Amino acid sequence: MCQECIRATISRRGLFKGGLAMSVAAATGSTAAFAQTGDADPATPEEALQRLVDGNERYVANTPVNVDHSAERVARSLGQQPFAAIVACSDSRVVPELIFDQGPGELFIVRVAGNFINEDGLASLEYGVAVLGLKTILVLGHSSCGAVDATIKSIEDRELPPGHLPSLVSAITPAVYDAMAGNPDDLLAAATQQNARLNAEKAAASGPVLSKAHASGNISTAAGVYDISTGKVAFL
Repeated sequence: MCQECIRATISRRGLFKGGLAMSVAAATGSTAAFAQTGDADPATPEEALQRLVDGNERYVANTPVNVDHSAERVARSLGQQPFAAIVACSDSRVVPELIFDQGPGELFIVRVAGNFINEDGLASLEYGVAVLGLKTILVLGHSSCGAVDATIKSIEDRELPPGHLPSLVSAITPAVYDAMAGNPDDLLAAATQQNARLNAEKAAASGPVLSKAHASGNISTAAGVYDISTGKVAFL
């Protein structure tokens, strides 16, 4: 086996040990200083979600406290200890750190067009929960989502888009069909909400790591939709 192949063959145990070592280093360092809010690290899933709610309210009111991103840069180099994971869309207008007024090192972001959870995203969330100690997972949809809109058009036209886009459409299709069943006035908005809900449910039910963490009360999962025009997140 070539040397590059050997280096690429990293065991899962080794990956988790490495991540655990970094999280321990972060925990023993000045991780609380990462947050410019002055808040202590959330002790419960409920406190973690409330911190996102409070941060979004500051963002909407244009009174952010996380403005100096160079602060504690050296401390952050020791490791990370985020309190929440955000499953967000790849849309360039969706910036979770700004939306929730959180600084570097505080949010663990998983992004894909359409904010759905695939195998890679699920593995990332498992790592965040098992190794980094996340307290909450928020699946965040947003207004005028192009991925959801493309899925609706694909279903209505009975035609798949080119390239690798069909895999994206396939992931979002269940939410669109659910929304269609209710005959909503705004199908895009309804499908966007349902897509966030379904993926939040998926995160909570996926075993063995996430479902166990939920059953033990160590983590919570929520869904929300970000309104690009107002900046407000509606928690579903």
